[in-house]
Amino acid sequence: MFDYQQEATRTSPYVMLDSSEARIEIKGSSSPDNAVQFYYPIIRKIKDLFIPVRGVINVDISMEYFNTSSSKCIFDVLRLLKKLDHPRRKVVINWHYEEEDDDMLETGEDYADLLGLDFKYVAIAYS
Repeated sequence: MFDYQQEATRTSPYVMLDSSEARIEIKGSSSPDNAVQFYYPIIRKIKDLFIPVRGVINVDISMEYFNTSSSKCIFDVLRLLKKLDHPRRKVVINWHYEEEDDDMLETGEDYADLLGLDFKYVAIAYS
């Protein structure tokens, strides 16, 4: 059973938080009218649910598209995950992108560079 799950809509991604399995998944497209209103409750839930977690937290991010305001909020999610990363709790970011989508790959590389995080880049076949 997940701690939190938000189904995808036309303008917001699927989000799943599972502290017992130490997993976070964000997948789809993101262009909500108010990205802060969408993402900040998720950021609070991540903070509440994952601070007690020890070991490896696997984070899978697989975005097809996100607008500028969502980009800032996704950066804020990643910044929180960097704060959670320490010797007793390792955060592994798996950045999924369509193999032909160089822009999404570069976005992941930019986030990794800005935050000093190690990302694992996972190319997925174009569907």
